[in-house]
Amino acid sequence: MDLQALRAAGRPSLATRHALLAVPFAMIALVTVGDVLAPPDVHLGPFLAAAPAVAASFRGPRATGFIGAVAVLAQVVVAAVRSTVTDLNHTFQIITLVLISVFVTLFAHLREVHERELVQLRSVAEAAQQVVLRPLRERLGPLRVASVYLAAAADAQIGGDLYAAARTSHGTRLIIGDVRGKGLEAVGDAALVLGAFRAAAHQEADLPGLVDYLERAVAPDLDQGPGAGFDDTSSRAPGPDHDAAPHSRSLSPSNDLSEAFITAAVLDIPDLGQALQLVNCGHPPPLLLRGNRVIPLEVDEPAPPLGLSGLTESQLAVQGFPFEPGDILLLYTDGVLEARDEAGAFYPLAERAAAWNGTGPRALLSHLRSDLLAHTPTGTLDDDAAMVAIERLRPPAQRGAAHP
Repeated sequence: MDLQALRAAGRPSLATRHALLAVPFAMIALVTVGDVLAPPDVHLGPFLAAAPAVAASFRGPRATGFIGAVAVLAQVVVAAVRSTVTDLNHTFQIITLVLISVFVTLFAHLREVHERELVQLRSVAEAAQQVVLRPLRERLGPLRVASVYLAAAADAQIGGDLYAAARTSHGTRLIIGDVRGKGLEAVGDAALVLGAFRAAAHQEADLPGLVDYLERAVAPDLDQGPGAGFDDTSSRAPGPDHDAAPHSRSLSPSNDLSEAFITAAVLDIPDLGQALQLVNCGHPPPLLLRGNRVIPLEVDEPAPPLGLSGLTESQLAVQGFPFEPGDILLLYTDGVLEARDEAGAFYPLAERAAAWNGTGPRALLSHLRSDLLAHTPTGTLDDDAAMVAIERLRPPAQRGAAHP
């Protein structure tokens, strides 16, 4: 989405804005006629100040200033018709209206500048995120994969949702996560996690080792002073157990460790067999679609979010789940669950996924995307959301055995 598109998404259409422009002019006309026809002791002139104030809510400083000038001119006409422009009462009304028009025009200018800055910041963050969040391949060994990323409304800050996949010698490893926070800082933290995952997914022999590597890559350095941003690891040679994880840094300059963390689900799906391994670090549980059933993959011992392991003494526990040919695994971030309808009800992801009767991960995500946006009153999300669907196909060895 380019800059012009982002700006257009955050304001009414041109036709709507032109139609709304009739409102302040109608107000000026009604107040002027009413003031002229009113008894001598009734003065409606102060209501003219509402016209430029209303215009400032949806138009820029030029239109607001023009409507303010028309309102002042109408006040002068009323003064000339009813008495004289130099009448003390009308003089004060004119002066007050001029001052109010100047103030609301200034506010309209400041609002426009602020909107332009927000649009530019979001466009930069979105461009950075598109570089960080590489698209997933449709085929990863015996897996068929689809992914979708839904950006929040244009006036909301971009989030730090992330996902990635890596092929190894025995299968496929995946991660989906959500950085606490918004904006460019969240995108930078997501890039940190994804870089660490891509670097270690091929090196770590087991899933706990990979998650531990990710934790050490993002965990705040408790030895640093306030405001420190990066560890100086360039002078330390990493040992065989990766004591100095590359790119290790503090996620936040704050001393409060609870303010900087990343929820994540890390999976290992072997090419052979009919199972998967999962370490869940405070992330919403994946959903397994098998026939008409939706099974949440709830782990017995969830790990703390990445960046918070120093606050607990929990061990990384890997849990296995069946993942058979024809099953579809749905990974998602909390932006999906937190979408609300007009009554404030959250999006029932498991229920909507169970009602789906199509085939293939791409069709599933297309259905859920349309259904999720239809669930919200405006057709947009207040928080970024990501979904990844993985279908296990029959392994090549089994296909060859079935069809000699």
